[in-house]
Amino acid sequence: MSDDLDSISRRTLAHYERNAQGFFAGTIDHDVSQNVTALLDAIEAPAPFTLLDLGCGPGRDLKTFTGLGHRAIGLDGAAEFAAMARAYSGCEVWHQDFLHLDLPPALFDGVFANASLFHVPSAALPGVLAALYGTLKHGGVLFSSNPRGHNEEGWNGARYGSYHDYPAWERYLVAAGFVPLHHYYRPPGVPREQQPWLASLWRKPRNVIQRTELGANPVQDGASIPTEEDSS
Repeated sequence: MSDDLDSISRRTLAHYERNAQGFFAGTIDHDVSQNVTALLDAIEAPAPFTLLDLGCGPGRDLKTFTGLGHRAIGLDGAAEFAAMARAYSGCEVWHQDFLHLDLPPALFDGVFANASLFHVPSAALPGVLAALYGTLKHGGVLFSSNPRGHNEEGWNGARYGSYHDYPAWERYLVAAGFVPLHHYYRPPGVPREQQPWLASLWRKPRNVIQRTELGANPVQDGASIPTEEDSS
């Protein structure tokens, strides 16, 4: 099974390697300030923060985080993206496949996974979330945004995607130990069927008591908070 998952990852990454320059040109001007603010506002540690941009691509959001005074480290599975992100942002960038993460323990105040985790096959997702949980400090925050669906997964051209609804996504995150903070859909101001993106924020508990008390009562889908999210 692991060979199959590795093949999925390699094929998806190969697409980004081939299209890195076009992806940079097509996404560099995307406004994801609402997502950046959502993560930073949820972190309760004193600033400046140490942040991991998971799936950093060419480095757009790394540059934003450092411009706000934080220490940002990027990670991407595409070697071309990692090189571009180092050059564009001036940040440290790690070249790692999501399926084989090697992350330092309890280093980060926040993880920014903007339009990246949906590429992880559902069979591999628990392991990836465990690695992210481990690299966050106690009380740290994971932000994710993904195109939502009805829990289907498969190939979209040369890229693999897993398209979860909120209840399924919550089950994965809570099982990994995270406490749900809030979630929202994008774009705002339109009917739900015209909001294809799901963003959510999750905290690594400060202690076992918090995990037991809060993690046992996950947020219901009707409790979503309508704010803004962008695709990449």
